[in-house]
Amino acid sequence: MKTQVLKKTVHALLMLIVIAMSGCSIGQAVKPWEKETLSRPEMTFEGDPLDTKYTEHIYSSKEAASGGAGVGGGGCGCN
Repeated sequence: MKTQVLKKTVHALLMLIVIAMSGCSIGQAVKPWEKETLSRPEMTFEGDPLDTKYTEHIYSSKEAASGGAGVGGGGCGCN
């Protein structure tokens, strides 16, 4: 008796979750005139190139090292 009630509760909960998640998948494609907003410099990962160079210069000045902004070794000298 308890297991049937528990199964029904679990099934109802899973059904609600599936319905809620399917509502999230209904989307519209980005229209051509909306792409202008998404292509602004503020929307890029790098941001302003001048600001990036300035930040890298400050970092290398403080660390007394150059590079290291990309993916590479951990600095232990083992690579």
